[in-house]
Amino acid sequence: MKEPQILFVEDDPYLGLMVNDLFESKGFSVRYEKSGESALKTFIKDTPDLCVLDVMLPGMNGFELGRRIREINPDVPIIFLTARTQKDDVVEGYASGADDYLRKPFHMEELILRVQVLLKRSNDNVLTESENQVIEFQGYQFNFNLFTLESSSDTLRLTPKEAGILKILCAHPGELIARDYILKEVWGDDNYFSIKSMDVFMHKLRGRFRQDPSITIVNVRGRGFKLVYSIAGKK
Repeated sequence: MKEPQILFVEDDPYLGLMVNDLFESKGFSVRYEKSGESALKTFIKDTPDLCVLDVMLPGMNGFELGRRIREINPDVPIIFLTARTQKDDVVEGYASGADDYLRKPFHMEELILRVQVLLKRSNDNVLTESENQVIEFQGYQFNFNLFTLESSSDTLRLTPKEAGILKILCAHPGELIARDYILKEVWGDDNYFSIKSMDVFMHKLRGRFRQDPSITIVNVRGRGFKLVYSIAGKK
């Protein structure tokens, strides 16, 4: 079996070598870079299975690197490492494409566990075409396993988390789905960082339907969300 390949970016040489050695000791193939620019070139060349990105990098910072990676591959798992503690930084991290966010200093065992969880989740989503699950609603075809949302005029590529949210909402149209339920089903927990991440991805998903007045994802403040269809709004 091919070793999972990790793109690891860290400009602190001591921490960088320590984490690089840790990944290799756990059986990962590592591409270790010290800047955002070199990391982007390596990502394009090697197409790693997961990215671990320091935020405070010289030149292109981790958030910008994450956005550039997401433009190339919307599905590859990304973990940000940062010493920054402001809440706005957490939100920006998830908006830049993060699947997870680990604050420095961190326990090495926790980093490995988070990497393993994201790799397993990513592998679980790699299914053959015969296993595709298609949901049809309001003139759309939503393929959950391929993360695509197709209409008569366009085909959009969703992120895995957008797809997870939409699958739940489509299964219960018009019903209020509790925030905690979505968090546990899509993120696996309901901690502060998962809540902030869900808000970012929910905003992105609502934007997918911004040009279609027949579909609304309603936010019932403090309680949850529901998918509402409007026949009158359908063009």
